Amino acid sequence: MKHTLLILCLLGCTLTALAQNDFRPMEDVNKVVDLTLDSLEKVKTARPVAGSSRRGQNPVLFLVGNSTMRTGTKGNGDNGQWGWGFFEHQYFDQSRITVENQALGGTSSRTFYNQLWPDVKAGIRPGDWVIIELGHNDNGPFDSGRCRATIRGISATDSMVVTLKEGPNKGKTETVYTYGEYMRRFVRETRALGAHPILMSLTPRKREAEGKWQAVRVAETFGGWARQVAEELNVPFVDLNEISASKYDQMSSWKLCYHFYLDNIHTSKFGAELNARSAAEGIMACQHPELEPLKAMMTNLEPPTTGVKRQLGKPVVFITGDSTVKNTDRDSTGMWGWGSQAWRIFDEQRITPVNCAQAGRSLRTYLREGRWQKVYNDLREGDFVLIQFGHNDIGELGRGKHRGEIPGVADTSIVSRVTLQDEAYNEVVYSFGWYLRKIIDDCRQKGATPIIVSLTPRNEWPDGRIERRNDSYGRWYREVAEQTGTTFLDLHNITADALDAIGQEAAREYYCSDHTHTSLRGARLNAIGIAIGLRRTGSELAKYLQ
Repeated sequence: MKHTLLILCLLGCTLTALAQNDFRPMEDVNKVVDLTLDSLEKVKTARPVAGSSRRGQNPVLFLVGNSTMRTGTKGNGDNGQWGWGFFEHQYFDQSRITVENQALGGTSSRTFYNQLWPDVKAGIRPGDWVIIELGHNDNGPFDSGRCRATIRGISATDSMVVTLKEGPNKGKTETVYTYGEYMRRFVRETRALGAHPILMSLTPRKREAEGKWQAVRVAETFGGWARQVAEELNVPFVDLNEISASKYDQMSSWKLCYHFYLDNIHTSKFGAELNARSAAEGIMACQHPELEPLKAMMTNLEPPTTGVKRQLGKPVVFITGDSTVKNTDRDSTGMWGWGSQAWRIFDEQRITPVNCAQAGRSLRTYLREGRWQKVYNDLREGDFVLIQFGHNDIGELGRGKHRGEIPGVADTSIVSRVTLQDEAYNEVVYSFGWYLRKIIDDCRQKGATPIIVSLTPRNEWPDGRIERRNDSYGRWYREVAEQTGTTFLDLHNITADALDAIGQEAAREYYCSDHTHTSLRGARLNAIGIAIGLRRTGSELAKYLQ
């Protein structure tokens, strides 16, 4: 009887202690159904064998995380969502270190540690690096559903035993620890293998508040907990959540939204690339001495630019577009783009024109190839951007040069399979108007002035008058200009009016080789049309004309 009372007393004391702690599961704020882990054998073959990327005796940087680091079983963006781990290798010298994405969608710190971490550890060698960024899925029920919740906080002593009601381990008991305790175990076991752990806070989610979308901070929960564990164990900590969220703070609500795709947690390619850069910048900025060897292997941290040479007090007018704006621009009898003649209309004593156009590009490919990003990185308050596309923008989405876009101006998209230079991947394709709005929004974020320029007319003369495209591109330009309050310079009709007056026969002198590309004379005519259009619209840029 005494033994029974003692046992009951101890049990009662234990239950009382447990009751004093908050063991309620955290709310599943993501509201995303991710079934990746329902077939562990499949995902084990889809993910790389740990350490298989190693080159000779070089170290490997292992990425441990969830779907924000590696979306889907394949991690190939086939649903339009991308994890930042796919792009992180761009910031490391691949001849000295390889980046291996071992993350898996749907995992919490608990499920990754129990089900996937043993395989990752098998590939880790002394001198390797391991980034751990988990927590998005550490919520929901402890013993049902995905059975992935952890106890909130970082206590090293709190734990609970649960019997799993669902999943492949149904009926088995499991001890559940706090989020912080799982982080400690990742850190200690990484160090035991002679490797270097790095803790990171979560990527930001987005939420709507007071009619505006904003990034969600986690400093009071997972971000703070990861930081505390890092300080306790003297581990490098990168506040990825804050670094990316501070970038989102500078964006319009619309721009922040398209950095996510389909939901409020998973990123589009835009968001994944932003987080990848934030992670690299965070590592470089971290003062922890253990990171110095890793920093020495980093690269590409300086954002790419156009290389424009600025002069004090002079704004820059960036000219973007296709071959009708920039061509070979050399042979007097060859093809010329009107951007080559910008010096004829702009006063270069007061403004610097920079022709950033590229032949054969649509809005989609201009963005995909990073050409717009270079302009964006160079933009400063007071600059101007002339945006002229259209000749290459409409066509089949999944064939040829993969430069076609969805016709129209709707805020819509589709995932398209792209194969270029024998490399196949998935790309989210938006509408013609969407791409225009993106560039306009980017300009305004930097304090620059965007100006939409309609495409040059083609040398085709139905019914004795030069062709006009006012029912397609012309309408789309105007709709976007009205939606965004952007100046619209209708070069298409300005030049077409001039050529109609010249006549079909004489107009041949203004084209070269085909019906689209202009001769030097045609390029000069279009440049004059730009000047006329700037004055007609009352654009601020007109002040810088000769």
